[in-house]
Amino acid sequence: MVKQFLMNLLLAFIWVALTGVLYFSNFYFGFLLGFFILWLMNRDGEDHRYFNRVPRIISFVLYFVYEMIKANIEVAYGVLSPKFHMQPAIVKYPLHASSDFEVNMLATIISLTPGSLIMDISEDKKVLYIHVMHLKNNDRELFIQKIERVYERRLLEIIR
Repeated sequence: MVKQFLMNLLLAFIWVALTGVLYFSNFYFGFLLGFFILWLMNRDGEDHRYFNRVPRIISFVLYFVYEMIKANIEVAYGVLSPKFHMQPAIVKYPLHASSDFEVNMLATIISLTPGSLIMDISEDKKVLYIHVMHLKNNDRELFIQKIERVYERRLLEIIR
């Protein structure tokens, strides 16, 4: 998988060198073109992990950026409005992640989202304690389902 990623980067840099335009959009197009070429060359191969993970990673990053922008707007509105709209709470989130790396990545992703912060991880690494700035209608189950569906499931699909 690492070999395929390095080959894809090489093809993207070759594309940038051939076109002579060093912009992110041109590099991204070269990366996608290289991905397609590698996929065509490896259709009959046995190892398809790279070709399954790259679209998932791109999808996860784009969705995370969307969620981060949405949370930034919500936090900015809560801070700048004259009324107190915040509904802070501490949520006990049961983890499905098993390794230290998976737990750390999930905790980092949650903490990067404005309005939420990881307070603690239990000793057995089965529970995260999350401070939430805007818990709508005090619905902890809805928040837990959102974290599980939006972040943890997608993150574990990429890592595992």
